[in-house]
Amino acid sequence: MMEQNWSKKEKAIARRAFENAYEKECKDLMNQIQKRASGVKDSADIWRLHDFLTKKRKEIDGKYDYRYSVLILVFARLMQEGWLTVDEIEGLSEDKISKIRHLAEGFI
Repeated sequence: MMEQNWSKKEKAIARRAFENAYEKECKDLMNQIQKRASGVKDSADIWRLHDFLTKKRKEIDGKYDYRYSVLILVFARLMQEGWLTVDEIEGLSEDKISKIRHLAEGFI
């Protein structure tokens, strides 16, 4: 991805949007954990929960990358997955928003 210039204002908007998306996804994960934990009946269930958490940790750690050089791609993915909305990135340049929206539509 080409290097983008980020103004101080855009950096603040991006940080807030990034953190909000992360918190939303973590809250959803907490709800999933609570549901799964309430169904733990034996040791095999414990290890299945452990495996689930390990997988989610790797997935989330790999997704939330706050380097400006990849932030457009990160935001596109978060938008495609429903963790971020266009309203939350309002104030970024029209070019950045347009790229994010375009990539989100085609994100696999």
